[in-house]
Amino acid sequence: MCAGSRQIRQIRRSDDTGIEKSDGSFTGVEDIDRQIVAALATDGRISYTDLAEQVGLSVSAVHQRVRRLEQRGVIKGYGARLDHDALDSSLTAFIAIRPIDASAPDDAPERLGHLAAIESCYSVAGEDFYLLLVRVATPAALERLLQDIRTAANVTTRTTVVLSTPFEGRPPRVTG
Repeated sequence: MCAGSRQIRQIRRSDDTGIEKSDGSFTGVEDIDRQIVAALATDGRISYTDLAEQVGLSVSAVHQRVRRLEQRGVIKGYGARLDHDALDSSLTAFIAIRPIDASAPDDAPERLGHLAAIESCYSVAGEDFYLLLVRVATPAALERLLQDIRTAANVTTRTTVVLSTPFEGRPPRVTG
């Protein structure tokens, strides 16, 4: 029995350290760590006490595991979910951009970083080079932003305005 227990502990200890892959993801995340990540993705403000109760560990064990997950980069940070209507940025749009001159440097993210209305910038496969998620107050503000994007990055744009958002920012499905 003791030898078997020791072997299980060694496997868990080995899995718990994780191995970073070239794409930045990790292998070796234990099931309990996945439960912790799923709970934090749902509620980043959950107390260690409630989190410990939810995953069946002591508060100190959960605290240590969360700290290790942060150090390993599995948990990259915490954020608030915002009411964009209350912040006067209720118009959401996706803007696909493509350089006018294909031989120009691929530096659109750097050229657009100063535009606060751009919430996210995704490098994408296909005809377009980047897909921008933007939030502004009005159609006129969107029109101004489009002009700013075209001027700053020397790109063409294709815009899709969001009519409604049935769901957004859902926590990822964390599986083993």
